[in-house]
Amino acid sequence: MKLKFYISLCICIISAAITAQEATLKTSISKNKLGINQRLRVEFSIDKQGGDNFTPPNFTNFKVVGGPSQSVSQSWINGDVSFRQSYTYIVQPKKKGELSIGSATVKINGKLIRSTPVKIIVLDAVDIPKNPNDPNYIAQQNIHLVAEISKTRPYVGEGIYVEYRLYVSENVSVYDTSVTEAPTYIGFWNQEIKINGFPVKMGKYNGENYRYIVLQKALLIPTKTGKLSIDPMKMDIVIGVPSGRSDFFGNAITKNVRREFASAKKIINPKELPFAGKPANFAGAVGTFNFKVSLSKDILKANETSQVKVAVSGKGNLKLFELPAIETPVELERYQPERKERVRVKSNGISGAVTDTYTVVPQYKGKYKIPSVSFSYFNPKERKYKTIATEDFYVDVQEGKELVQADTIALQKQAVVSTQKSFRYIATKTHFITLEKKDFFKSILFYLLLLLPMVAIPIGIFIGKKNEERNQDFVGNKLRKAQKLAKKYLSEAQKQLGKKEAFYEALERALHNYLKAKLGIETADISKEKITEILEDKKIEKRTIIQFIEVLKSSDFARYTPYTATQMKAEFERAKEVIIQLDKQL
Repeated sequence: MKLKFYISLCICIISAAITAQEATLKTSISKNKLGINQRLRVEFSIDKQGGDNFTPPNFTNFKVVGGPSQSVSQSWINGDVSFRQSYTYIVQPKKKGELSIGSATVKINGKLIRSTPVKIIVLDAVDIPKNPNDPNYIAQQNIHLVAEISKTRPYVGEGIYVEYRLYVSENVSVYDTSVTEAPTYIGFWNQEIKINGFPVKMGKYNGENYRYIVLQKALLIPTKTGKLSIDPMKMDIVIGVPSGRSDFFGNAITKNVRREFASAKKIINPKELPFAGKPANFAGAVGTFNFKVSLSKDILKANETSQVKVAVSGKGNLKLFELPAIETPVELERYQPERKERVRVKSNGISGAVTDTYTVVPQYKGKYKIPSVSFSYFNPKERKYKTIATEDFYVDVQEGKELVQADTIALQKQAVVSTQKSFRYIATKTHFITLEKKDFFKSILFYLLLLLPMVAIPIGIFIGKKNEERNQDFVGNKLRKAQKLAKKYLSEAQKQLGKKEAFYEALERALHNYLKAKLGIETADISKEKITEILEDKKIEKRTIIQFIEVLKSSDFARYTPYTATQMKAEFERAKEVIIQLDKQL
């Protein structure tokens, strides 16, 4: 009983919440501007239950080609109840001009509710595909990737912004997006503007209502004149397109299609800064700025530091120009400035402040002047240059060494007397003397180099014949190769001569490595009988096989019995001879 009571109570609460709402009947259209040969989707929706006797408008000047199709939806989220019942028609205009879709009516609790009339602009016929219901065509008509430019004719150095928007009509849904080609900004200083999330906004595109999101935004500052192009952004988008059918609950069934969209190429024509009235100290600053020079201390002692700050603040291309430099007397030692930037990049431009801090150190007692500094910039709104100048600064050094002034000595013009130890007149003639008196021709080196080919050619011929004879000695070459191979595998064992265990381990490892390299098998894990069988299959002499096995046995036995260095040396020579004999036969 309690369960029934709670269920009845919930139904009453839901019903009360729904009936408490003020019912409205809304009209929504797929587009408010279309060609005379295009179709229009008109939807009438009511947000309250109990709507009876729905009456559509007369659709004067329109031909109904589809509908009505009816759908109902209801939801309850966090205590908020929502209800929606809609009636959808597909219509086509009969003539051009400004047409109107009249009011629809519905009765709720005996009260007649009317929708607001909607105006439609009908233009000339447009090209449409053979099948207007083609999902690709529907997607193309309902999604647009647009690049919005704040200004197409800025001055050089003036900031503008580009914003990439994705417009989506209410007729389709977007399930996935990916940028396949990012735009490039050649000829611009650019800075991407951070976007916090991708909130969905409502706006108009070509006079029609769309939802849109801002995908990317960047601040651009042109650095030169001429036609500067912004290449398109390209995207792959998965779109849910209505199929014209509904499921069991009346919800529209959609079909997913993937299409590539691209924004239009944009052309920017920056204007050159005017030449008339351009100050001599203009360094490229464009915007609205304040300029200030300050001195941290104007009374100090010798070798005590003071800071001179040169600051430009405001809005403009703060990162694209240099601050004016200060000049100081030689008695004030000046160091390289320290640059500090507090700059924010937003959609309306760059703002903040840039500061150069100079450290100056006086050397002598006295009063010194730091001359005034001026800063010039161009204001694009007022289209004229402006100059800000500061006052002179004075540094009073009250303690320190006195600056010694050089005595003035009266000078009297005298004639120049030419001597060997003083100034000489400019020479008008030259006398060249050969510094290198020895000649290479017919010198000892000349004859040595001349005879060198006569001696080198017979020696080369003799060496060539010896090499040819040696190459033809196949037996000797094979023996030398075998000896070299034996030395290679026994090199580690030779290093361990005198160290019994290390020597015999290295000797046994060398023999197994040799067989592994020659036969391509792992012999360390097989018995000596198996090794004997493998060597016999290879047609190795029985005497050589016996010697090889004896060396292996001696290596095992010698680890546990006393052996002298002489015995190790003899065993090493035995192993070397065995490898040479094996290599000659394999």
